[in-house]
Amino acid sequence: MSRSGEAAELPIPDYDALPLGDLQSRLRTLGATQLTGVLEYERQHANRAAVLTVGDARLRELRAGAEPSGGSPSGGRPDDPGPPAGGSPVSPQTSGPPVNPPSQGVPSNPAQPR
Repeated sequence: MSRSGEAAELPIPDYDALPLGDLQSRLRTLGATQLTGVLEYERQHANRAAVLTVGDARLRELRAGAEPSGGSPSGGRPDDPGPPAGGSPVSPQTSGPPVNPPSQGVPSNPAQPR
């Protein structure tokens, strides 16, 4: 079986392309059987220490009686609405101070003594 075929059988879509942070949160949604399969795939392919560490710890929790967290392994957290439509969430109340141009050659800048 090809690598892409194996990845397609994983319970986490686009597993190989996910950033580590997203992957770690999605591992928590899996049951012990699914997580075991994902960890076997990880060991055979990328073998990333951070993923294996988090996955093995989660597998121990599940075997000790923990339940998979809510959510879907395919992503889309309900508590994360994403960026607002129409632009940045920065408002005048949360923006930084205005940026002053360098004082060299700007006679109207009071920061430069004359």
